[in-house]
Amino acid sequence: MKHEHFVVQSPATPAEQLILLFHGVGDNPVAMGEIGSYFAKDFPQALVVSIGGPFAFGQGNGRQWFSVQGVTEANRAERIAEVMPTFVETVRYWQQQSGVGYAGTALVGFSQGSIMALEGLKAEPKLAGRVVAFSGRFAHLPETGFGESVVHLIHGEDDAVIAVEHARAAAARLQAVGCDFTLDVEQGVGHAINQGMMNLALERLHYYVPQRYWEEAMFGKRGDLIAFK
Repeated sequence: MKHEHFVVQSPATPAEQLILLFHGVGDNPVAMGEIGSYFAKDFPQALVVSIGGPFAFGQGNGRQWFSVQGVTEANRAERIAEVMPTFVETVRYWQQQSGVGYAGTALVGFSQGSIMALEGLKAEPKLAGRVVAFSGRFAHLPETGFGESVVHLIHGEDDAVIAVEHARAAAARLQAVGCDFTLDVEQGVGHAINQGMMNLALERLHYYVPQRYWEEAMFGKRGDLIAFK
């Protein structure tokens, strides 16, 4: 499958996890790969790949998943829907290449990349076991749950591009529809990822026990192994 990408880490042995990174508007997969290096260090057996958006942005090497020119609350979802098949196909391609199923797949996005990852869970059942959404939002809040998939929302309190209220609204809706999620808000941070937010993301992937495992322990149900640990 032809798409711009940057392989941050490819383990010598078969991958145990797959971590795919999705950048914001005007960024590129190599630059986003710097974020990927943190995940690579903490998950040495993971295939870590930074994915480039399918459309050019400006005159340089910037990319985007959908145009933000003239974007509104009314047309954002339509633009996402148009590119969503490409997004899903990209995730499935790397799952096939790595041999890692959805439970061992984490989608890590920033800004527009987070929007695509969150909307991807709505569009495709069992797309990924975890989504880490830095400074993102849903185009429209979900009406139903995501099964066993876990969403980690991480946002800067002072974000002037995608307001933190979007993250809080997402958390309230995810709770209402029975989704497994976490919300972390970093004080004094705008539309960016600082070290504290990165530490939170790594901590969530390492140590957060999905709600279904607590329920299985309480009610004696069996489940799959925790994919990220």
